[in-house]
Amino acid sequence: MKRYVLATNNPGKLREMRAIFQSPGRQLLSLSEAGAACDPEETGLTFTENAVIKAKAAMEVTGLAAIADDSGLVIDALGGKPGVHSSRYARPGSRKRTILEQMKPLPRPQRTARFVSVVACAYPGGRVITAEGVCEGEIALDMRGTEGFGYDPIFYVPEYGCTFAEMSAELKNAISHRAKAFHNLNALLSKEEETQC
Repeated sequence: MKRYVLATNNPGKLREMRAIFQSPGRQLLSLSEAGAACDPEETGLTFTENAVIKAKAAMEVTGLAAIADDSGLVIDALGGKPGVHSSRYARPGSRKRTILEQMKPLPRPQRTARFVSVVACAYPGGRVITAEGVCEGEIALDMRGTEGFGYDPIFYVPEYGCTFAEMSAELKNAISHRAKAFHNLNALLSKEEETQC
């Protein structure tokens, strides 16, 4: 069985990663289950750079292949912000309200946004593979829903007529940026695992 450590300290993200990435022949360990602690500084300028930083750091402290994602909300009207700074945008506890306030004067056609996720798998020995996923949507007029985490209550997906926070976990895990990134990574890892058999 191939063992991977999931390099995140975010319980909501860990839950999603496990739900999306679970596959026969893989054992997915949290950092604590791997007996490690890891919280590297995210100094990258892109989602890919930050995902690689986190995956490599977890691989180095555990000795296992490590999977990390870096994801964020990209809002066109804000010049791509919060982007790679999504988890550090504005003050903790006020991020969603700050964005809603910044977007308040804009009509729906100008509220386009997307969630972007890049997932990296870092192997002992230094090899790294990455995959990306994107979910298009727009910024809602107000916060809606109680599911999910982070910016989910303000990210509206017109195709489904609801925010991420109003979706069931099953639907979100089928269409989200992270789901798409993991689907793409799964395809790459499956090839890797087949060659190692």
